[in-house]
Amino acid sequence: MRHFESLHQFSVNEITDLLQLADKLKSGYRPLMGQTFAVNLFFEPSTRTKSSFVMAEHKLGMEVLDFQAETSSVKKGETLYDTAKTMEAIGANMLVIRHADDNWMEELSGRLTIPVINAGSGKTEHPTQGLLDLLTIYQEFGTFRGLKIAICGDIIHSRVAHSNAQALKRMGATVYLCAAPGFEDDSLPYPYITIDEAVDECDVIMLLRIQHERHEGHWHIAYYLQDFGMTKDRESRMKNHAIIMHPAPVNRGVEIDSDLVECKRSRIFKQMENGVYARMAIITKMMEEWGMYHAPAFKKYQITANKGTVANM
Repeated sequence: MRHFESLHQFSVNEITDLLQLADKLKSGYRPLMGQTFAVNLFFEPSTRTKSSFVMAEHKLGMEVLDFQAETSSVKKGETLYDTAKTMEAIGANMLVIRHADDNWMEELSGRLTIPVINAGSGKTEHPTQGLLDLLTIYQEFGTFRGLKIAICGDIIHSRVAHSNAQALKRMGATVYLCAAPGFEDDSLPYPYITIDEAVDECDVIMLLRIQHERHEGHWHIAYYLQDFGMTKDRESRMKNHAIIMHPAPVNRGVEIDSDLVECKRSRIFKQMENGVYARMAIITKMMEEWGMYHAPAFKKYQITANKGTVANM
């Protein structure tokens, strides 16, 4: 794993290993690293992803260099490559990058000698969010096989949908998409169902934010919740064991009734908690492969469904 670009680059076994390592880290395991420096290059707004990377890096004992795009030389016309190369030159050991360009990794490919983690690329990929979502589902059910999972919302603009759908299918889940007219993405080869079919049939409802900033003009949302969102009535019809997920930020009263954000079924804040440990797992495995430290990253551990605990296998 030279860089963490996409969940597509990993086998099912490799993804499972990362999930097991994340759960081990959640239970208190900490690898020993020497002094290492991380730089988080975020060129788009972020609360959860950036903060959880900072927390993950600190928990692993890394030094975090400050970077603010709005006060950097990017404002003077500096390219992404030159910014990244500068950080490498001054001693950074790892870069975490979010950028609006769908293909920003191509600009850096083969040109850096430190690992890079994709923290979001345009509308196409959000692999670390995908891993934490997989971890949340795996902790809940102990498996992906036999699960029916509906990804519902602004599919065409969602890098979460693009990362998660393929990974979930490879892990053994049946994936459905659900979208308002104009929010579909025909490039994704998964069947579309209605929100009412989803709540009646699926084990996981994964809601997505309407991305106002990616729409041209104003998309009228006055009736979105009633027609396409998670209302209290729809939540009451879900299977007893079914859960609600959302990568956040949440448009309360749009994708989901505000009272349901922290309801018994909701795993929204658990996803955020898991984000720290999923990102710690990615960093730990990458640092090991790059020789930043030499202890094995993990042994085989088994996740106990519904508890998120681990046991030796």
